[in-house]
Amino acid sequence: MKVVVIGSGLMGNGISLACAQADYNVTNIDTFPSAIEKAKTTTAKLYDKKVAKGKMTREQADAVIARITYADTYAAAADADLVIEAVPEKIEIKKAVFAELAKVCKKEAILVSNTSGLSISEIASVTDRPNQVMGVHFFYPAPVMKLVELIRGLATDDATYNTVKEFAKSIHKETVDAPELPGFIVNRILVPMQNEAAFMVMEGADPKDVDTAMKLGANMPMGPLELTDFVGIDTMLATMTGLYNGFHDSKYRPCPLLETMVKAGHLGRKSGQGFYKYDK
Repeated sequence: MKVVVIGSGLMGNGISLACAQADYNVTNIDTFPSAIEKAKTTTAKLYDKKVAKGKMTREQADAVIARITYADTYAAAADADLVIEAVPEKIEIKKAVFAELAKVCKKEAILVSNTSGLSISEIASVTDRPNQVMGVHFFYPAPVMKLVELIRGLATDDATYNTVKEFAKSIHKETVDAPELPGFIVNRILVPMQNEAAFMVMEGADPKDVDTAMKLGANMPMGPLELTDFVGIDTMLATMTGLYNGFHDSKYRPCPLLETMVKAGHLGRKSGQGFYKYDK
């Protein structure tokens, strides 16, 4: 199976690595050459660390890296059997990507979106093959996290679903079927909890106290605010906003503190400042 991943950001790069680690040859496409170079650098550093820690040999690391090729044009997806989109979580961007893929990919190609909560049916509507479009929501970091959520659009057929499910298993992922509703399963439950934790900070609680309480009281490995910093405050806010807009329910109202932090550039670990400070 020829696999193509669209987007060289954290998720796109991670999904490419998950495929390469499972012995797939994968092409990672990004129209921004700088994103490709950053992905290459990030990958090299990651595997240098794995080798240094004795988690794999240099030969094994080089073999994984060699299974990933890069391109800056969608034409590289022309012969793909499976295309995984991992571009920013904005419906307009994703629809533009899928419309382009529908033009260049062979008719048999399956197109999937790594959306964390957007409508698969809407994304599929801009293609010539809505029956061959579905969602596969990976979790960060993609090479490590075992779960993927499978989401069928209104038109997704059984053949597409079965092929994608078998592919997910082949890259050593556990799958769950999620409804085509905002947030799917995990984010619909998890992100409102993170949002509520942000409300508590806005109301005067210390972030460390909130996280300690949830780690010790609910046996969470990472507190909700630590997790928000880890995934990115902007990412978490976008997901919460998607829930709010999707359900039109006030219980999903994003915490104003999150909006202020994003405007200030306090995005969590990736910016060096979020609910905690980090060494960049």
